[in-house]
Amino acid sequence: MFAVLKTGGKQYKVQPGDTLRVEKLAADAGETIQFNDVLMLGGDTPVLGAPMVAGAAVQAEVIDQIKGEKTINFVKRRRKHGSQRTKGHRQKLTLVRITEILTAGAEKTGVKAATGKAPAVAAADAAPAKKAPAKKAAKAAKPASDAAAKPKRAAKKAAETKE
Repeated sequence: MFAVLKTGGKQYKVQPGDTLRVEKLAADAGETIQFNDVLMLGGDTPVLGAPMVAGAAVQAEVIDQIKGEKTINFVKRRRKHGSQRTKGHRQKLTLVRITEILTAGAEKTGVKAATGKAPAVAAADAAPAKKAPAKKAAKAAKPASDAAAKPKRAAKKAAETKE
């Protein structure tokens, strides 16, 4: 039996026992995670999702958090001035081993869902943003005696009114 799952913007065809390098997931080594975005289940009776297969999931064990191979981007501009720029990048990846493919009952397993965000970041995204107080209300709350708070300004105004 195999499954086609989606994670990190990519699709993977997996079987139990396979080892995958996927985009970084918020999980530590040794944890069990569950991929709920299953596009297809294959085997004796293939099942296609529209777009996902309802109730299906793929469970995996996190082996390690690793970095991918270094990619080097070299930019060279030639007109008038010969400037060059080299920049390297190593993508953060998660190494996982597929343990089980569930055809139904994925919601009841209680296994942590595979997401790219840490739990604290995901909770912050879900919480509504607080609004700043309105400026008019803040100005109304200020004391009326600005002259005492700002003596230089008060002295200038007094000098202007005398003239």
